[in-house]
Amino acid sequence: MTDHFSTIAVHAGEERRKPYGALTTPIVQTSTYTFADTAEVVDFMQHKTANDPAARDEYGRYSNPTQSAAEHKIAALERGQEALLFASGMCAITTTVLALLSSGDHLLMVRDSYRRTRDFALKCLSRWGIEVTLMSAQVVNTGSAAEAWAAAIRPNTRLILAETPTNPYLRVIDLSQMTAVARERGVITLLDSTFATPINLRPLEHGVDLVMHSATKYLAGHNDMLAGAVVGRPELVAPIREMRGILGGVSSPHDAYLLIRGLKTLALRVRRQNENAERIAQFLEEQPAVCRVYYPGLPSHPDHDTARRQMTGFGGVVSFEIGGDTEKTGRFVDLLNLPYIGPTLGGVESIVQQQAMFVSLDPGERQASGITDNLVRFAAGIEDADDLIADLSQALSRL
Repeated sequence: MTDHFSTIAVHAGEERRKPYGALTTPIVQTSTYTFADTAEVVDFMQHKTANDPAARDEYGRYSNPTQSAAEHKIAALERGQEALLFASGMCAITTTVLALLSSGDHLLMVRDSYRRTRDFALKCLSRWGIEVTLMSAQVVNTGSAAEAWAAAIRPNTRLILAETPTNPYLRVIDLSQMTAVARERGVITLLDSTFATPINLRPLEHGVDLVMHSATKYLAGHNDMLAGAVVGRPELVAPIREMRGILGGVSSPHDAYLLIRGLKTLALRVRRQNENAERIAQFLEEQPAVCRVYYPGLPSHPDHDTARRQMTGFGGVVSFEIGGDTEKTGRFVDLLNLPYIGPTLGGVESIVQQQAMFVSLDPGERQASGITDNLVRFAAGIEDADDLIADLSQALSRL
């Protein structure tokens, strides 16, 4: 079609002529699809047995036309072959891992990842006989990262699970080193690219096997639905599709419709959020009340060179540490007027959080999580950057 992401976001994945002459892809709100006669059932089963993606819909837990349109659009944006939609980002991660791993396998995972992903790996997989090793992003981002990956891979390592940029310190994994070692050892790579979006990074182009998104965040972009997505080659997607049909974590037609609507403005929104976050990061780095800023677009970030080489934009999230204790950091968050306080990101509204408070109210548990009490995560929306910076400035000045 085109190499321009704004055009892909609007047009990819949708039929040109839709039912009833509608412009937008309709919500096909049904759980069951009927057949005209036995011959049609036999024809469908032949296509299904052959894993033909052109096979028609049978039952809502397996597929839906609205869902399929969203999947095709996401695959086109990631420049992948196939995509699957799920009820949430966590459902996408858990279903994929369960489809690819068996008892006795080994999962190699970057420690600097979403905490619920770590919880699933450490609390659930071990119960089912799957070994898990956590690696620090600091180790895998050094000049000897290839050696670090190679040393951590075992004979039974089946999957590497990473995230870039990571949450909340925005470490950027060097994908070329990770995927080169994984290919050599026959290990599948799965990357959570939620923070990057296809606008800023296309992991498949860097050799990653499977890309995952919490579509709730940037892809949908309006904080009004839940969804997850996985993109990759047909032979890798097939067992995940089968597992999704068994576990039942499918996205609803209405959520798929909202996702399609959100995807059409993805390029516009992400570019604005990139610009806002970069300006906010530059502003914060100059403030005496802020002791450290984490943003891949800043030369002070430890992975800035990797981000410049690998990404086309640095993302809409800025993390920073206030010079003070837990109470002072909470007071700063409360003094802000524009961003909402909440646990998510990627929407048109700016959202802020003192991240440790969303981990636990127990100081010991917060310390064990690796997240400092004075860390603030600011997810920039599409507001005017001058207004966001003015709001940050007044809150800092009142500390």
